[in-house]
Amino acid sequence: MSDLFPELRSDERTTLEQFVEQHRGGVRRALDGLADADSAARLLPHTQMTIGGIVKHLAQMEDLWFTVKFAGDGWPAAWPDGAREEWAWASAADDPVAELAALYDAACARSRAVAAKQVDLDALAARPSFGKGPVNLRWVFVHLIGETAQHRGHLDLMLDVVRGRG
Repeated sequence: MSDLFPELRSDERTTLEQFVEQHRGGVRRALDGLADADSAARLLPHTQMTIGGIVKHLAQMEDLWFTVKFAGDGWPAAWPDGAREEWAWASAADDPVAELAALYDAACARSRAVAAKQVDLDALAARPSFGKGPVNLRWVFVHLIGETAQHRGHLDLMLDVVRGRG
């Protein structure tokens, strides 16, 4: 895989892994050279989203879906007991960019480690979701691709504002 685009003819597992990595890389690059104040700033009208809030939310979603739901482990130490999703968004304003990058890198590393232990994309999560039962690893990959890609688009818009190209 190139740094920016997945291979064109790969098996399903490789394709899913490469697409999630493509979007993770885009999120991570959004923090390169970013000032702490820009990370915490509300850059778009009519939204409370910030660059830091998006990155922290995505780190939390990595841990929720791979570590907590799929692997069945407890929340990593980075997340206060019972931290609700809203906490990640709000608390990021106090986090330096370097800490957000480290948090996201660590969450993605945990996700990769969980996925690497599973050979089969049909393997089921240890914990149920949506009151319907467990999702499979394929679902987790597809969900994280969508979630990360969606917020990567938000990051692109916010970075345009930061860079003065908006």
